[in-house]
Amino acid sequence: MAATNSFSRSGGVPAWQWHQWVSIGLLGTVILTGVWTSFYTVPAESEAVITRFGKFDRISDSGLRLKKPWGIEAVRTLPVRRQLKVEFGFGTRGATNPHQSMNSDEQAREKRMVTGDLNVALVEWVVQYRIADPRAFLFNMRDPELTLRDLSESVMRQVVGDRTVDEVITVGRQDIEFDALRELQRLTGQYQLGLTIDQVQLKDVNPPAPVQASFNEVNQAQQERERSINLAKGQFNKAIPQARGAADQLFAEAEGYANKRVNEAEGDAARFTSMVTEYAKAPTVTRQRLYLETLQDVLPRTGRRVVIDSELHQFLPLLPLNDPPSSATPAKPTIPNPFGR
Repeated sequence: MAATNSFSRSGGVPAWQWHQWVSIGLLGTVILTGVWTSFYTVPAESEAVITRFGKFDRISDSGLRLKKPWGIEAVRTLPVRRQLKVEFGFGTRGATNPHQSMNSDEQAREKRMVTGDLNVALVEWVVQYRIADPRAFLFNMRDPELTLRDLSESVMRQVVGDRTVDEVITVGRQDIEFDALRELQRLTGQYQLGLTIDQVQLKDVNPPAPVQASFNEVNQAQQERERSINLAKGQFNKAIPQARGAADQLFAEAEGYANKRVNEAEGDAARFTSMVTEYAKAPTVTRQRLYLETLQDVLPRTGRRVVIDSELHQFLPLLPLNDPPSSATPAKPTIPNPFGR
């Protein structure tokens, strides 16, 4: 009976041999588990924080890495080269970050803010950040991303509370973004969250629903005013250069005409001076020359004329030699007297 019990129930294998196989299987499982848990992979845009029994040990870069198996060392992968964001007042569907947005009730509470002139504005914004120090991100704060949300909401409420509702909705958006970014960067450095704040961007900024129609009318009027101002500036910028160009052209023409008349006058004066000088030297010859030159200049332009002597009863028609004879009636006879004699 004892010999019978020394064999296992399956296939007549002895019990000691069955226990040996079980031990070998357990040992193989332990070895395979050790090998399997000794390798880990870090994505290209991430870094891995290695902890040994829960205490920080090292940071490893991307790639295939080794660690101590069986849970001695744990790996926490962080996307340090990816830009992350948290959204306030709204939420993007399909987000992988659980802290990127809150539920609808929290979103309605986040975006409702009081401005400096005691009005209410609905402000939606986004904070974009990166993980700069993985060790500080994991060990300095219990929940750094939730802390970032609280800091962002506090900073935005402070910045919006320093401005009027018109500034928040219209002209003060860039100033709000700049002031919120600067203050949030200061606070994240003070709290040592291990984060770098890249940008604070306002999305939709609206008044509450009961007064939204009135604000839209005001905004439309302001846009019409800006459009009218821009049109006026465009007409001004178009008309003024044209007027200045026309004025410069008139000035240039006037200066040219003045220079022309001055030069002509100076030339006439110089010619008259030289003529007087020559006339003083030889009055008779100069008078005769002037008379001939005058006739040479005048006679070709006289057309058909009749020259007669007052003491004669006959007349001599003086016809242009270059023009063909004409049957027109001759003009009234004239007697030229260039020297008034």
